[in-house]
Amino acid sequence: MWCRFGIGEAGGVPGGRGDRREWAWIGRVWLSRERGVRVAGGGGGRGGWWRQRSEGQRAGAKAARDAAQEAFYELDSTQRDVQLAVETVRAAEDSGAARQALNDFQDISARIDQVTVAYLAALDASDLDAPELDPAVASRAQQQLEQARRELAAKQTELTNFLQRLQPLLQHAEAQLIRVTPAVEKAKRALLGATAALDAVRAAGLTADDLAARLAQLAPELGRLNEGAARHGVAGTLQRAEDVAQRADAVRSAAEQLPERAREIDRRLASLRTRIQALETKAGTVEPALSELRRRFSAACWQDLQRVPAQTAEAVRTARQQLTEAARARDEQRWPDATTAIGTVRALLETADGSVAAVSERLRQLNEVEHDPHQEIERARFAVRDAQRLAMAGRQAPDPRHAAPLDEAVARLDRAVASLDAAGRHPDYWHFLTELAAVRESAAQVVAMIRGTH
Repeated sequence: MWCRFGIGEAGGVPGGRGDRREWAWIGRVWLSRERGVRVAGGGGGRGGWWRQRSEGQRAGAKAARDAAQEAFYELDSTQRDVQLAVETVRAAEDSGAARQALNDFQDISARIDQVTVAYLAALDASDLDAPELDPAVASRAQQQLEQARRELAAKQTELTNFLQRLQPLLQHAEAQLIRVTPAVEKAKRALLGATAALDAVRAAGLTADDLAARLAQLAPELGRLNEGAARHGVAGTLQRAEDVAQRADAVRSAAEQLPERAREIDRRLASLRTRIQALETKAGTVEPALSELRRRFSAACWQDLQRVPAQTAEAVRTARQQLTEAARARDEQRWPDATTAIGTVRALLETADGSVAAVSERLRQLNEVEHDPHQEIERARFAVRDAQRLAMAGRQAPDPRHAAPLDEAVARLDRAVASLDAAGRHPDYWHFLTELAAVRESAAQVVAMIRGTH
């Protein structure tokens, strides 16, 4: 072929008419083969260029996807941090600023949700790992993911700025929350102390049911303390912890004092039994003293004492009943009931003791005034004169507020002495004594009035 159509053939360089036909045929064959090689996938053809472009678009889209994913993870992490900060403020603060911060965060979260939905939609719009990925699809996915990344980054900046504005409230809330844990721990320690004290009392044979009931009432409060300030707020939690600690300490203290309380009640029961016996002994002197009063003095001197024997006997009977009830309450460990019954017994005995003593004291006073009434008269006059001297001290004339009651006291004293002198053989010595006692009381009141104004 080269010999036929080569340069060395006659005629020199191709260009003749016949030569041009041969070269046209050769060119068509070569071009046909070249197109076949390209269509078959040979190197340097249209198929290789197209795949390189597709892979480049895929790589760009994947890079955009990775960047968007990183922005999403950072935003999610920041949102969790801000959520924790807002919850801290909400738990510790109950102010308008705290409520506004919560509302602002809710608004930001709503906008973040919208951006997140757009990001997820862009992420799901294309399968960037598909074997055959159209470059146009990859390009569109890249644009959407880059837009999603920019929106996520903008919300990240908004969240960061919000957290910075929240710092003053957050710091104050954290300072408040710092108080919660020690307060709750104190309450729990108080509960443990009360429980241990109650167990020790029961081991000693005392039931302490009332203390156990008081301690059981604190169980729901302990549950609320365990739920924490996030649910009940800092102020409510601190108040509840303080209340639980105080009530638990009261139970513990009462439990620790219970054994000594039981011993004290036993001592008081024994003492009251002795006092009842002593009252019965003293009551035996009442009738002889009344008989002497009736025999020697007028009825006005002893008539108010007539019922003392019956009253004393009734007091002794009631005291014994109450003492029996107190002993039963002590055995049943009803400590408040035992204490109440003991108080009733004591009051009965004190009243009866006073009545019995009044009879003998009346006889003594009447004997003394019968023997020498002038001694009581001088006592009353001395009291009045002493008050008069004090009323005139540093004055030309007494204050009418002082002079009037003293003048009345002098007149009252004179009337009492006159009535005694006019009574004859059986004067009312008791009326005489009560009048003189009233005179001394009036003088004492004036003295107290004068000294109170200096």
